[in-house]
Amino acid sequence: MTLVITLLAAIVATIVWYALLPKTTYHIGTLALMYWGAVLMWSVDGIASLLEGEGFIEIVDTAAMIDDALLGGIVVIAGLGIWALYLIIKDPKGALKSAFSK
Repeated sequence: MTLVITLLAAIVATIVWYALLPKTTYHIGTLALMYWGAVLMWSVDGIASLLEGEGFIEIVDTAAMIDDALLGGIVVIAGLGIWALYLIIKDPKGALKSAFSK
């Protein structure tokens, strides 16, 4: 479930980035890359589970699926938080610079 939720977030971020491609003020491509990196990480984790004889995605245990879904939600929220911090540091519209230069 973590992989699925992160994959959906990566797809949505990529579509939004592509739709707003001429205007890249908010660096949505950075957010998309963060989510695609997480998808790659969860994919490697799934492959390692397959090599150990387990399933790629655990769908048998309901409690484990809920835990995985919560982890996926936390990953998506953490990605948004890190992206927001990135935007504050980059200050793409110069709002902080103009506020502190008065």
